[in-house]
Amino acid sequence: MGRKGTQLSPTQQQRQQKHYTTNTTSSSSSQPPPTSLKSGSKSNKVKWIRRGVIAAAIGGLGTVAYILRQEREYFDAASIHEAHEHVPPLALHPQTGGKNNLPVVAEQLDSNPLEKDKQRLVIIGSGWGAVSVIKSLEKGKYNVTVISENNYFLFTPLLPCATVGTLELRSLLEPIRKIAARVGGHFLEGRAVDVDLENKMVEVVRSTADLDRTPDDSDAKNRFYVPYDKLVVAVGATSISYGVEGLEHTVKLKTIRDAVNIRRKVMSNVELASLPMVTPEERKKLLSFVVIGGGPTGIEFAAELNDWVEEDFIKWASGQSSDGDHILNTFDSEISDYAENRFKRKNINVVTNARVIRIEKDKVIYQPKTYGGEEANEPAVKEMDAGICLWSTGIAMTSFAQRLADQLNEQQHQRVLLTDEYLAVKGVPDHSIYALGDCASIQSPKLVNGIKEIFSKADKNHDGMLTFDEFSNVVKHVLRRFPLTKQHIGRMVDMFETYDKDRNGLLDMDEMYTLLHDVDKKMTNLPATAQVASQQGSYLGSTLNTLAKYADDPMKASEKIQPFDYHHFGALAYLGNTAVGEFNTGTPGGYKMLGQAWALYLWRGVYWSEQVSLRTRLNLSIDWSKTALFGRDISNV
Repeated sequence: MGRKGTQLSPTQQQRQQKHYTTNTTSSSSSQPPPTSLKSGSKSNKVKWIRRGVIAAAIGGLGTVAYILRQEREYFDAASIHEAHEHVPPLALHPQTGGKNNLPVVAEQLDSNPLEKDKQRLVIIGSGWGAVSVIKSLEKGKYNVTVISENNYFLFTPLLPCATVGTLELRSLLEPIRKIAARVGGHFLEGRAVDVDLENKMVEVVRSTADLDRTPDDSDAKNRFYVPYDKLVVAVGATSISYGVEGLEHTVKLKTIRDAVNIRRKVMSNVELASLPMVTPEERKKLLSFVVIGGGPTGIEFAAELNDWVEEDFIKWASGQSSDGDHILNTFDSEISDYAENRFKRKNINVVTNARVIRIEKDKVIYQPKTYGGEEANEPAVKEMDAGICLWSTGIAMTSFAQRLADQLNEQQHQRVLLTDEYLAVKGVPDHSIYALGDCASIQSPKLVNGIKEIFSKADKNHDGMLTFDEFSNVVKHVLRRFPLTKQHIGRMVDMFETYDKDRNGLLDMDEMYTLLHDVDKKMTNLPATAQVASQQGSYLGSTLNTLAKYADDPMKASEKIQPFDYHHFGALAYLGNTAVGEFNTGTPGGYKMLGQAWALYLWRGVYWSEQVSLRTRLNLSIDWSKTALFGRDISNV
């Protein structure tokens, strides 16, 4: 059967002819003409440019949206304060009361009528713990007042960078008023000095008042009370002296003022050492920097200082002293060894296993702990030149925390306030005071004290023995009641087999006592870090939200609230153009970062993401870029 032919139109004939010509040309040459390559290349460039523009536009819109979302909370809160037409009378003419008959701040200049029926939540401090509480609070749940000497939040992990001009101080600060405004909160700049537990009021003194002066009648003008229904103590800690003489010759690194003081002293010593009339001995002392303490703060300051010397000035001598076996001894030993070796390669003298005896104006007197042993021929006491000496070891109670502890019989710890597993201060009957961060520590449970109750509840058949299933229920109960024990309770099968001494597949009372006693011995306090304080603040903010939600049903609230559970995500430390770190990956040992090429950028990225505002993120990016392009600012202002 023949195929029926079709007649092509003139247009179709032209298209077919073009197609035939193109195919013929292509087959006659194996390579396309140059014009095709240029055309394809231009087309690809246009595509990538278009994609880049679209990505930049999306990123820009996202950034704008983020800024608007952040700022909207602030302006919404500000508009609430502006909604009322007049200032409350009690804000201008406060009544007096309390045991010292001081003015009582019952109303504030920016108070509004909506706050009258809400519980008063007073937060003392403006650090990691306090800010995390504020950020976790639901708006409108409480009448919030923040009391602090500083009207800003300070990003302390990057404070060593500010001592040598790597970062500007403003890049580490965020106004606390702006943070508090997100929950409609108020701010009072002052120093909390005492608590009137009977009347539930905090005594505050103006920051400008001279506390070293003997109190007289004029002090009443500088002091006032702030009433509370719930009080959060997040006042941080001070440095401990360990009985060492001469701490007045040292500098510390906890506040912005400390960073400014260190920067001025470093620059002044360098400039003074450059003068021609200075002798070599004096020059050596001026340019000797000693850091006492092997923790992250001291190590990162030494690394920043060494970077500044190598990259922005000339190479001078510097020293590092620690009374521990290693620097960074809270990290894995592999990381500590790496840090020590890196410092030695950079000519930073690392002295470990040494005890500081005395600090003088231009030197540190110390004693090696190995004296009398393998190094018995060495002198018992050594000296180290110190033009600048940074004291960065140990913590102690602030005067406010000490006064609060003195009023509570259950507070027996010398350095911190003791709390229960819900962060409530021990000894306060109505659980109205909470403490977190460096000033507090969760009291470790003594599991052996409750062994009879634990054992009897688990022993379902009352035979005086625990089967593996009954033992598993005990472990689960302990973990629910005391989550912080999880890092000391291993796999249940291994524990059961380890403490089943007679290998009968059962645990008796004595074997269970030994197990709980060993767990008690392993319990330690959580480290005084920003990570711990931040997690505690988030937890406490959520707890306060629950208490407000179920204010009419306390039993329901207690069922909803779980004990605080700390999750360690890892730790980082800067070592000079690189960083070390350990990360909790859920596997034994986790992941260790030992100064790889990308470690510095990961370290920066982590701290960049932890900023509390977009403004500080942008400032950090700008500062790091300026340092990379132009070096650190070495001006002494």
